[in-house]
Amino acid sequence: TMTPDELSYTADHEWLRLNDSGNAVFGITDYAQDSLGDIVYVALPAIGAELKAGTSCGEVESTKSVSDLFVPIDGTVVAINSELEANPELVNSSPYAQGWLVELEPDAPQQIDDLLSSTDYNAIIDQA
Repeated sequence: TMTPDELSYTADHEWLRLNDSGNAVFGITDYAQDSLGDIVYVALPAIGAELKAGTSCGEVESTKSVSDLFVPIDGTVVAINSELEANPELVNSSPYAQGWLVELEPDAPQQIDDLLSSTDYNAIIDQA
């Protein structure tokens, strides 16, 4: 399982990184996509939606199951990955790059400090 050190993580198997404009981009981890299997559909929040950390903002559907997508930090949706409408399998093949899901403008960027490091996240999935 790939867990890049430069990203932050949640116990719900989301990753998050800040981009150059200070916005937060998030998606599901390599471990999550692997557990779900072949992803066939992704339901994402609307642009402009105000999201709260820990709440569900969409769904990732695979051939095996449907999984909620949880919000890592509070913020407003500024972009979603529209590529995934035609190519949801990008979440499987490139979960940290082409398979990103949502870009948020953070309400409180310091919330990122409360997320898990790659080491902490790996400890959780090693116990799973």
